[in-house]
Amino acid sequence: MFGFLLTRRWVLFALFVAVLGVICWRLGVWQFDRLDERLADNEIIERNLAAEPVDVREVMSPEQDLPASQQWRTVTLHGEYVEDAQVLVRYQTRDGRPGVSVVTPLRLDDGTRVLVERGWAPAPNSASAEVDVPPPPEGEVQVTGWARQNQNGDPDAITPKDAQVRLISSAGFIEAIDAPLLHGYVSLESSQPAEPLAEGTQKPELNSGPHFFYGLQWWFFAALAIGGFGYFVWVESRDPRRDR
Repeated sequence: MFGFLLTRRWVLFALFVAVLGVICWRLGVWQFDRLDERLADNEIIERNLAAEPVDVREVMSPEQDLPASQQWRTVTLHGEYVEDAQVLVRYQTRDGRPGVSVVTPLRLDDGTRVLVERGWAPAPNSASAEVDVPPPPEGEVQVTGWARQNQNGDPDAITPKDAQVRLISSAGFIEAIDAPLLHGYVSLESSQPAEPLAEGTQKPELNSGPHFFYGLQWWFFAALAIGGFGYFVWVESRDPRRDR
């Protein structure tokens, strides 16, 4: 009754379905692995956000990147902004609105610099558009913020050009700043004197993301491929033309 399964056409069909099913199954496993990683990252972030603030030099250094275990750790900084090294991070949308993030180096009391993401301002999505950004507070400031790892990208995206960048990374500022520079950057939470930018930086969204449903979706595709193969086998086995 099912001897047709040994024909070349059906053997190739079965191999195709098997490969497709395995691929979909592995993609589902990959999505659930990403879900576990995201939940683990959320635990680290929640712990760091709740921790007591520490001096920025306790978690960031000029010699090595910020460890993942210190991501979003609350830190304090005291020093003066270096306004002439300020850059705009283009194409930063917020609530569907186009804009820029404003990054200004802060000079600490020992001369070390650290990049501070001061906040966000609305602006057209154009590298040539003029943006009216208020200057940072003058003189000494006390900043509380969150330690962040460098954003990864091509050298052109992280290296300042015409006071603009596409991503925030201290690696792109090393040649432009003739002083020790802490790896990573700090997203500002509060400042004394007050930060003039109306819209500050935002905390991360601590959710599970779409990975759970993506994983179920890939497993559904695997089941659909196998179930579809079984259906076609059933239809073929009942086809009277096959006997003739």
